[in-house]
Amino acid sequence: MTTISASAATRRFQPLEQSDFQKLEQAAYLKGLLRPFPFKGKGSLETWASQCHALRDDLIELAQQRVLVQANAYPFRLLPVALAQQTTGAGTVFLRWRRPDRSAMGVALWQALITSPATPDALIDDLYAMELQRIVLNMQISLLHTLGRQAKECASKVARAESMYLQRVHGHAAPLRTTHPEE
Repeated sequence: MTTISASAATRRFQPLEQSDFQKLEQAAYLKGLLRPFPFKGKGSLETWASQCHALRDDLIELAQQRVLVQANAYPFRLLPVALAQQTTGAGTVFLRWRRPDRSAMGVALWQALITSPATPDALIDDLYAMELQRIVLNMQISLLHTLGRQAKECASKVARAESMYLQRVHGHAAPLRTTHPEE
């Protein structure tokens, strides 16, 4: 027999569930990370990087369509702090707490909101669930972004190594497929 607490029965915010992630998991996942070198086939590192970035983008879309839509609906839109998206210089989108006038941003706003006597008790469980969802989604988005970026950089290094190898073995330079100025 399942027991539902009174607070869970009255929640307005519905956190993402495993079923929300199942389609994403089937589209691409990290099984290719721990392969012996080389990643078999031309372009496989680039393919894996693209899969990481596509999965990152799918998570961002899920956050926008399921989490932010709820966070910006009644009664949450009446609060002095809102959950919003922030786009980084690299184009990645994260969830952040901010004031509607954009005068301040950060988890300190959520902390003040949840401890404020002015915040209705009926919303405390929902605000806590939103914060947990925000933390986990931001971590997942960040990891996928970093893995994809690292895979692209690795592909570039492999291409340079292959070019140098072919130059030595065959006595001529093979064209570089990708270059990265940071090395």
